[in-house]
Amino acid sequence: MGYPLTCVAVPKTIDNDLPITDCSPGFGSAAKYTAVSVLEASLDVASMADTSTRVFVYEAMGRHAGWLAAAAGLVARRPGDPPHIILLPEVPFDEERFLAKVKATVENVGWCTVVVSEGVRDRQGRFLAEAGTRDAFGHAQLGGAAPKVAALVTEKLGYKHHWAVPDYLQRSARHLASATDLALAQAVGRAAVEYAMAGMNAVMPAIHRLSDSPFRWEIRPAPLARIANREKTLPAGFISRDGMGITAAARRYLAPLIAGEAPLDWRDGLPVVAQLKLKLARRRLPAWEG
Repeated sequence: MGYPLTCVAVPKTIDNDLPITDCSPGFGSAAKYTAVSVLEASLDVASMADTSTRVFVYEAMGRHAGWLAAAAGLVARRPGDPPHIILLPEVPFDEERFLAKVKATVENVGWCTVVVSEGVRDRQGRFLAEAGTRDAFGHAQLGGAAPKVAALVTEKLGYKHHWAVPDYLQRSARHLASATDLALAQAVGRAAVEYAMAGMNAVMPAIHRLSDSPFRWEIRPAPLARIANREKTLPAGFISRDGMGITAAARRYLAPLIAGEAPLDWRDGLPVVAQLKLKLARRRLPAWEG
């Protein structure tokens, strides 16, 4: 086209599926929200188990990568702690094994919390929650994995269930933001501006982890050619042997990302949020003629 464009990308996705970078800003806070929500909802389910609900199913975002669902596993510190089952896109859904584990958990613990990624698939590669329609990018639109899994539990095992799909809440809950996540977001934003001012092109500031504890990291430029149209899924070493939980390696990776609180200003019991005044920029380039 002849336009003098400079392209500097900034990592930002709660799915945490960008390659090269250790993590993506936004993920740590969404992971914190997921873990806290699963913990609190599980306390509620446990209080009703003797008389009412036996199984609770929480759906996390993640079409092809189970990072958010895996983060829920951080709250399980002792045997019997929730979530008892995590269903990941990286592991084909096995109905028989899943139902057997739900039944065993209810019999041993009294109740069961299940976390399911929206993109869980069966052994044929079909989404459990595929709605039969496509979005603007040609992706299959998903109709809700949690209600489908929950209905299966009641149909096959007879347990009363509740399910929840937090949807946008998990990516907009600023009141549960991670201090680590905020620091990472500020760092990549600052680096992106510096790269652009230095005339760098087709790069992204990537986070490189130096150590888990203490959590140490640095920012390095990464070529967009190694990032665009690629996905980072959960490594096999992060998934438990039965495919329905996380390992110690996953905990070491995830724990620093949800650490610390990022306080908000509050007024009259509600958070004070920025009010953006968005204005269209003046056109500086001639209209493109295709």
